[in-house]
Parts: sequence; C-alpha cells; structure tokens
Amino acid sequence: MSHLKQNIIRAGLETLYFSGAHLVMQPFVRGVGVILTLHHVRPRRRERFQPNHLLEITPEFFAKLLRRLRRSGLDLISLDEMHRRMTERDFSKRFACITFDDGYRDVKQWAHPLLREHNVPFAMYIATSFADQIGELWWAALERVIAGQKRIGLVMDGHEIRFDCASAAEKRETYDQIYWWLRQRKSEDELRTAVRDLCARYSVDMKSICEELCMTWEEIAEMAKDPLVTIGAHTVNHVMLKKTSESVARAELNMSRSVIEAAIGVRPVHMSYPVGDPTSVGAREVRLAAEAGYKTAVTTFPGVLFGEHDRHLLELPRISINGDYQHMRYVRVLLSGSATAVWNGFQRVKAA
Repeated sequence: MSHLKQNIIRAGLETLYFSGAHLVMQPFVRGVGVILTLHHVRPRRRERFQPNHLLEITPEFFAKLLRRLRRSGLDLISLDEMHRRMTERDFSKRFACITFDDGYRDVKQWAHPLLREHNVPFAMYIATSFADQIGELWWAALERVIAGQKRIGLVMDGHEIRFDCASAAEKRETYDQIYWWLRQRKSEDELRTAVRDLCARYSVDMKSICEELCMTWEEIAEMAKDPLVTIGAHTVNHVMLKKTSESVARAELNMSRSVIEAAIGVRPVHMSYPVGDPTSVGAREVRLAAEAGYKTAVTTFPGVLFGEHDRHLLELPRISINGDYQHMRYVRVLLSGSATAVWNGFQRVKAA
C-alpha cells in the first residue's frame, strides 16, 4: 500500500473518530456482525524496511483488541455458529468472528495463548503448500530480495529494469513498484516466474522462508485439538484464483480440502480466497466454491455483515486488523461499520 493511500485511510479514520461521526452512524451501518481478518501476531521487528508490516500486529495490541471485543458486548463466536445465525437469521445479538489467513507459526506462539486466556474461538485458513513447507510466499521473498541488495534488476514487460535500493526509502519505493507490477500480471504463472527469477538472481530461498514462517502439519494438528479452533481451507498454493484457469481453480479449492483432511483428519467446510480482492474473486470463483461444497467463504472485500449476506455466504466481507493502524480508536471506528460504509458508498452488500 502506498504512503499516500495509507495517509488517506488514516485521515478518514481520524475524522470519523474525532468528529464522533462513527457513533452517529453506528446504529444504521453496524450490521449484524463482523468477521475480522489477521495474519501475523508477533513482536515488533526493528528493521526500517518492512513493506509487509500491514500483515502483522503485536501481541500487546492483540491483547488490547481481545479486551475491547469483550467489553463491546459482541458475541465472539465460531464460523459454524456464524453460519447458523446467518442461515437461521438469528440476529438477536451482534457477533464477531476472528480469522487468521495462511497458517503462520507466530499465531501458535503468540496469538493462541491469548485467545485461550480470553476463551475466544477463532479460525485458521490453511494454504496446504505452506504446511507442506514448500509454498511460495512470494511477497515475503520480494521483501527479502530488496532488503539484501543496494541495486537490483528485473525483466519487466520485456525490458531489463534497474532499481537503486540502498536506503530504506528507496527499498520501499522499489518494493511498491515491483509488487504492484506483479499484481497486474494476467496470470499467476507470470507472477511466480518473475519472483523465482529474482530469487535465483539474488540467492533468496523461498522454501526456507516458508519453513521459517509457516506451521507444519504437526503444529496445525496440535492446534486443531483445541475446541476453540476451526480449520479452514485457503487453497493449495495461495493463488489468486481469478488469474487461473477454471480447471486449476477447481483443483485448488477441492484439493486443499482433501489434503487437510488427509493430514489432520478434519475436512474444512469454510474457506478463504487468497488475496481475496476483486482481482482474485469473481462470480466464477463463488460458483466453484459452491460446487466444492463449502458452507462459507470469506473475501477481503471491506465490510461488516448484514442480514442480506445470508444470500451471499460464499463471498463474505471482512474487516482487516491492519498493522499500519494499531490504535484502538481505529478499531472502534471499524467495528462501528462507519468506515466501510463510506468506503462502499453505503452499499450493504457488494457481490462478486
């Protein structure tokens, strides 16, 4: 995310909070519930160059978040209970679900003890190649490449492009340029080929990144024994499904369920679309998720849940707990539904 966009979002959150507008709007836009999305919970890193900082929050902030959720009076429930309430239209009390994407080891180390302490159910959406320790966390690999070099080169649109990246500011600018160029590729294969080329050039081992950051099947199985934990699917290779063929997308959705069931004896009925924005999820992906038999599927479309989402259970919105905005006043605004209401033009349901 560019610094300009970050500043615009921050200014919007500040305006809604300090004007009190979020409190005025809340009765009309808060909906019946909210699904929170997180990735990493771990101590703050010291490096100045952290382009993926938005994916991580500190254990201290996470503990504050859990306390805030408890004080807010929200029912903190599992995905199964959320599905029941949505299908039965049981909206007597507003609720929240906590979800983690990818399956990072720090969730086990730092988040799980806090969730147990507060007796909060939560879900982990597992990309099976990550648990197999062979997955490609290409966004983290790109960070490692740039962090370790003062100058890098990459073939972009048929031309060799050189980037100076000695300073932290230059590294961030380089990361943003390459990241968004990669995200604009028409296919996952094109994106992955470009990142593999960068890693080969600059001796970055993507497999080692996966081994370092992601839980093994043994660790996931251990967590799955906790009745607070729901295991969901997140495809096999963490691909942007919309950028794959229908046969590949179908295989990713079906195979991930089968692999999880074979590995830990749990067959997921809930799933999360990798990346989960409109470049990754469309009507085809929603149809394929339905054909695969999932009960719910979550996107990263920003929003709270309304009763009308009972007809859109395979394209549910979420609220991101973003590492760039670790202030409880921002959480209050986001939980009120006001920020996403403004973002969505007050449209309650945004279908793929």
